[in-house]
Amino acid sequence: MNRKTQLAGIGFGLLAYGIWGFFPLYFRQLAHVLPMDILANRAVWACVFVGILLSLRQRWASVLVVFKNPRQLAMLALAALLVSSNWLVFLWAVAHQQVVASSLGYFLTPLVNVLLGLIVLKERLNKLEWLAVGLAVIAIANEIITLGSLPWVSLFLAVTFGTYGLVRKQIPVDAISGLWLETLAMLPVCGIYALWMAQSGHQVFAPNNALTVTLLIGAGILTAVPLMAFAAATQRLDLATVGMLMYINPTLQFITAVWIFGEPLQSARLISFALIWSGLFVFSWSMWQKLRHR
Repeated sequence: MNRKTQLAGIGFGLLAYGIWGFFPLYFRQLAHVLPMDILANRAVWACVFVGILLSLRQRWASVLVVFKNPRQLAMLALAALLVSSNWLVFLWAVAHQQVVASSLGYFLTPLVNVLLGLIVLKERLNKLEWLAVGLAVIAIANEIITLGSLPWVSLFLAVTFGTYGLVRKQIPVDAISGLWLETLAMLPVCGIYALWMAQSGHQVFAPNNALTVTLLIGAGILTAVPLMAFAAATQRLDLATVGMLMYINPTLQFITAVWIFGEPLQSARLISFALIWSGLFVFSWSMWQKLRHR
């Protein structure tokens, strides 16, 4: 991997994680809309937006190539399932004042990436990286003790997004074509949901409020841009570096949750965040030593 490619990957990663970090502020404006309604609109409008980009760039030929490869289609369908379920739980967390929990989940994601790299890609961990993983495990144990239950929101977001990154990295499809196919794979489920809700008189794609319609359309565009940047980053960087950049997103979400939304933060729960932050510091230091050695 040459330096220019790596710098481009870091730039794409910063763009993706920066936008995701401000997602709670945007989607709090849609708190009156059902999370599944938002998900359906995100998928549809993202698909439309990316389709326009494909037309402008005359890239439909690359999409047709993927249709001839059943394995790649299956992998993209799996990626769509992972990222859509991640979206849905995140939207639920924003609507139910659980942004602190979602930020913890995204703080855990880099360490999930490390474990996936170890288990699936057979990457080796040094002592510092093992220490970072150990601190994350202790943090989860503290969450269970503090909350009295499994921190399912945090764990679900961490595992689904970490696995999505792994799956997407292994699909040799460009970012725009891949994202269009992912959102396309979501549409049948979204259509079935819309028809089911229509039977009770609820219109998923036609809310009465003009501002809500605008925000839902904007959600599709905001969904597409960071995902394309993320896909471009994963294709240019190793999984560990992608994970190292990841904590920009949860840091912004944590600040939003505590200082803007005013969500309560128990002192015992601060221990979990302190452990995760320590783990991320240790992991980042390890990555810095590796890069300096190179």
